Amino acid sequence: MTMNLVPTRIPDVLIVEPKVFGDERGFFFESFNGIEFEAATGLRRNFVQDNHSRSARNVLRGLHYQIRHPQGKLVRVVSGAVFDVAVDLRSSSPTFGKWVGEVLSAENKRQLWIPEGFAHGFLVLSDCAEFLYKTTDTWHPEHERSLHWNDARVAIEWPLSGTPMVAAKDAAGRTLDEAEVFA
Repeated sequence: MTMNLVPTRIPDVLIVEPKVFGDERGFFFESFNGIEFEAATGLRRNFVQDNHSRSARNVLRGLHYQIRHPQGKLVRVVSGAVFDVAVDLRSSSPTFGKWVGEVLSAENKRQLWIPEGFAHGFLVLSDCAEFLYKTTDTWHPEHERSLHWNDARVAIEWPLSGTPMVAAKDAAGRTLDEAEVFA
């Protein structure tokens, strides 16, 4: 097995730790193996899009989701570090409105599996960070929604120093009480 799964406070959100093979030359690891992912998680997912972003320190992206064409995401950092967050927006879930956050970095090589039905975002902790993620559906801008990153009801404990830099669409995100959510 080339990965270790670590549960989070929300059982459907998983930390994926790849087995890293390293020596004086550097390292190697499988960043994704569909057969092993399915065997370890019991989930069969077809990833259809890969995304890559680069952001400066204190940039906060999210919390994004698609109300139709929901996306499962497998996310990781290849340069720098982020605080990555998933918020459960499945109204029938016992963890509805709850969040989980993990530090993902090039150094720890951890990944986070965020299933469909969750809002997702991250805060850059390093001078800059490059963030890669696989999605189970393509981007549909007409169905994209933003949950406000600082919603008091969700109460995410962002490791902030000052005010984050956010996009206009994220600054205008809805609160959990106003947001379209999943059944």
